[in-house]
Amino acid sequence: MARNYDLVVIGAGPGGYTAALKAAEFGMKVVVVDKDRLGGVCINRGCIPTKALLHASNFFSIMQHCHEFGIFADSISFDYGEMQDYKRKSVRQYRQGVEKLFEKNGIDFIRGTATVRRGKMVEVAGEGIQEYLYGENIIIATGASPVMPPIPGIDLPGVVNSDQLLTSRKWSYDRIIIVGGGVIGVEFATIFQALCSAVTIVEKGSHLLGPMDTEVALALEKQLRDKGINIYCNSTIEKITEEDGLNCTIVNHETGESMQARAGQVVIAVGRKPFMERLMGQDVALEVREGRLAVNADFMTSEKDIYAIGDVVSRTQLAHVAMAQGTYVVEKIAGRPHSIHLEAVPNGMYVSLPIVPSCIYTTPEIATVGITEQTARTLGMKVRCGVYDMDDNGKSIIAHKENGFIRLIFEAYSDSIVGAQIVCPRATDMIGEMATAIANGLTARQLSKAMRAHPTYSEGIAEAIEDAMRGEVK
Repeated sequence: MARNYDLVVIGAGPGGYTAALKAAEFGMKVVVVDKDRLGGVCINRGCIPTKALLHASNFFSIMQHCHEFGIFADSISFDYGEMQDYKRKSVRQYRQGVEKLFEKNGIDFIRGTATVRRGKMVEVAGEGIQEYLYGENIIIATGASPVMPPIPGIDLPGVVNSDQLLTSRKWSYDRIIIVGGGVIGVEFATIFQALCSAVTIVEKGSHLLGPMDTEVALALEKQLRDKGINIYCNSTIEKITEEDGLNCTIVNHETGESMQARAGQVVIAVGRKPFMERLMGQDVALEVREGRLAVNADFMTSEKDIYAIGDVVSRTQLAHVAMAQGTYVVEKIAGRPHSIHLEAVPNGMYVSLPIVPSCIYTTPEIATVGITEQTARTLGMKVRCGVYDMDDNGKSIIAHKENGFIRLIFEAYSDSIVGAQIVCPRATDMIGEMATAIANGLTARQLSKAMRAHPTYSEGIAEAIEDAMRGEVK
């Protein structure tokens, strides 16, 4: 006998639990199913644990240079196992917060693998359980899993993906090679370089961070190189062999040259693919395009009242995007006004937010939102650009973090802000102001009316606005 719900959510990550909480707020009877713990990859194996290790490793890096601030210590060391314990405590505390919200709002959570069957039925199988759930509406939020490319030797001990890397308590990272120079790759490089590892990044693209603004990517690349990280762009690993550890054959596709690099660990961080394992029963065939579930502008799949959100459908794989999509879908189901504006991309295959902040938690942090100057040119848009070099910022000087910049892009005739790129400490916090400004079409003059406290990193925003107002139309 099936249990009946107004909404069945498959996947307990940020998109899934946000949708469930919003639906419960609207008075719906809700159940969430996940084969893993509440919180999905983001809380348990992704965003939260990675940022916890970034925070801990940054402390160690600062302490190594504490003499610059007149502070001296006889010895500085770290215990990687204790760092992992700190990370687990952070994860547990965050997850418990979500669990309390589920309990408070009367949301059921079932641990098991969910399979969509015909007639809006969901079969759940797990340890000692097999049951059926009926949902008036179903939201699929199963996320994504690491891509493992077909490299000979990728199954050798010591070759791990990003999920596996976060679980080990044992230190074996004196020499580490990271395959992939995207967000995941550069964040791991930042962690292990701060812990004194010899780090190498191998990236097949012409620069790190793929679709990120080229100037921002090149600025990060320079800073990583200055810290001693070896970076090989336009390159791939041809094979991995066991020779006194792991030996990687790196091939440069521009020159055709190859070289050997040794490491104790090789981390595969080339991206994540939508996770749909056992998602569809034999009696259901949801449309899939280019490896993702196909949805319309309201996130509905090819089956009525079955929706899909987050990494299983979007190219922009960010937790806050999945959360916004979850909110949007539940508001549609409930017939409520939309609090978040979404728009479909031209091919109608998936939906994305027009204003999505992207954050990279390297040192310094990187945050962007809106369009770049390069994109504006491609669109035939006339713009004014304002740039401020953080070398002259008082807070940067105090913290010895001078390297960085703020670039703001304004549409030339309306004078409204359309893009921002920030490279400096606290950039990931500062970008929220810029996202709000873009969403509300604020002009340079309107932005300049607000005082910014001194000394702060955000003073650089005011300087960049002034520079744009003086600048020429491009």
